[in-house]
Amino acid sequence: MNPATIEALNRASSQELFHLSLVIERLMSDPKRVLAIRMRLHLGQTVRYVDCRQVGAGLSLRTGRVVAMKDAQVIVQDDQSRTEWKLPYAAIEMPEGDSASPITTANEAPPRPTRDDFRVGEKVSFEDRYLQTQVGTIVRINQRTASVDCNDQNWRVSFGFLRHIVDL
Repeated sequence: MNPATIEALNRASSQELFHLSLVIERLMSDPKRVLAIRMRLHLGQTVRYVDCRQVGAGLSLRTGRVVAMKDAQVIVQDDQSRTEWKLPYAAIEMPEGDSASPITTANEAPPRPTRDDFRVGEKVSFEDRYLQTQVGTIVRINQRTASVDCNDQNWRVSFGFLRHIVDL
């Protein structure tokens, strides 16, 4: 953050700072922003995230792996300490070439997975209609969908919604 911004924040009243924190919190938890970040993440992915323990020391980024994705938070396991951190999606650094803002969209969408990208027995993940991440094994490849066996339920999922899982 630049020094002029910090100086302006130091001059603000407590009420103004509180109002600003409410606006920032609302923007960070905006479903459009969260979804824009979640669409670029998958379980097992290596990401860089803001280390919340060192707030005063500037922007400190650490690396870790995504182990779970919830509605408003992502759980990342730190590469060095193996500690799991529950973080807001806004704390995740977007991969290179991606935009952090959902308002700007890329000219070219990444290619959608097709039937040829998946095999029976592979572990995959997808998000159900309630945006809950489901993890399972492909048991059958259909014409337009894959039959996925999750622990408690079977799903038929379009190939475009499936993501490969990397076992570590």
